[in-house]
Amino acid sequence: MSLTTPIVPPLAAGEKVSREEFLRRWEALPQLKRAELLEGVVYLPSPLTVSHGAHDSLVNYWAAHYAAHTPGCETGINATWLMLEDAPQPDCYLRIRPDYGGQSGLERGLGKGAPELVVEVSLSSASYDLGPKLRLYRSAGVLEYITVLLTEGQAIWRRLVAGNYAPIEPDSRGLLRSVVFPGLWLDPDALIVGDAARVLEVLNQGLESPEHQRFVGELASRRVGAGRGQPQG
Repeated sequence: MSLTTPIVPPLAAGEKVSREEFLRRWEALPQLKRAELLEGVVYLPSPLTVSHGAHDSLVNYWAAHYAAHTPGCETGINATWLMLEDAPQPDCYLRIRPDYGGQSGLERGLGKGAPELVVEVSLSSASYDLGPKLRLYRSAGVLEYITVLLTEGQAIWRRLVAGNYAPIEPDSRGLLRSVVFPGLWLDPDALIVGDAARVLEVLNQGLESPEHQRFVGELASRRVGAGRGQPQG
């Protein structure tokens, strides 16, 4: 009987593999924390800059604050998603839980399907955040996609309309407002310069809006299993 341990080849950037093969190899590399499969191609992101990390943190704070005040919503960072035949690892996602009528679920502890909102902070990753990732999110049905372009000093919020992404235009105050998540408001200029106080101020205005209160009520009415525990998915 052979006691030889099978050798699992490492992932290589630019390699084309199936999603199952990608996950099999990644699971054999516990030291590898970030890897993505986009359009069947392996991507191994570059080390993150301090600026990228700071903006990641602010985006997560913004999304988590909204989720904390909107029962039925949840957010996360750097989780792997089983999306079509690929496996992206978004910087941040915000989703409606499936027991509140959301469109995504879980499989093997990983996200499955498309969360309603994805945010990518882009510096060295801009070429694939605006290329294969954008195409994947659009095809998979991510309803809103924000790219925070640090080099350009710009945050673009796109909404899925008839199978294509269209930019959400700022209102008269220069604010961006989600359609899928009423009350999720953003001052894009404050986000770019890292003004957390202003980002939170604008978000709190959205959370106090009538449309957010209606949305909270709508989510409560969608909830399944009320009084019998909360099914997870």
